Amino acid sequence: MKQQEPAKPPLVLSIQVGMPQTLTDDQWPDPKQKSWTTGFYKTAIDGWINVGKTNLQGDGQADTINHGGVDKAILVYSADHFGDWHSELNDRSITGGMFGENLTVSGLTETAVCVGDRFRINDVVLEVSQPRQPCWKLARRCNLKQLPRLVIETARCGWYCRVIQTGTIKSGLPIELTRRVHPTWTIKRAHHTHYDKTIDDTVRHELASLEQLSQAWKNELL
Repeated sequence: MKQQEPAKPPLVLSIQVGMPQTLTDDQWPDPKQKSWTTGFYKTAIDGWINVGKTNLQGDGQADTINHGGVDKAILVYSADHFGDWHSELNDRSITGGMFGENLTVSGLTETAVCVGDRFRINDVVLEVSQPRQPCWKLARRCNLKQLPRLVIETARCGWYCRVIQTGTIKSGLPIELTRRVHPTWTIKRAHHTHYDKTIDDTVRHELASLEQLSQAWKNELL
């Protein structure tokens, strides 16, 4: 009988940062949106990078009302989904950083990560605060109008983290789960609870009551 290989530990595959920039697309059909400002275009970083309370060194957000801040300091996305996206969209250009994420990771997905989880990477401690909500800029960045809808339907959304302990990280480092306080509230379940309007209000209130959930999501759920 063939022995199963042990599961590989979660890893940081790549780290991306980028400052907001204004782009112009003369081919865009809506003349009012030919120019747009976005922080979606991020560059992979080699070597160590500083992690602050509100972002990675060299990273920024164009829409600071809906992105960034203490509760949404770092966006994480799982490379475990890339194979599905490649086959479903017949597009192999989707890779690390295409979802605007700061950390592209392996070995973790929305079914395995819970609201309030704390992860250690080197000396940095991150706490999961909410699922990522896709917006129109994701569609424009990837030139796929249907992508935000597909992200919502599949719950392959990624998640935001706040920074509990600052420090330095680099790609290739292992990711260690150090605390779990809400094992029933996976990112996938929280995502569905937010978008499925048939879910009972008591369940939505239960999610909103989690201390570690971002304030933005608490406001939307209540």
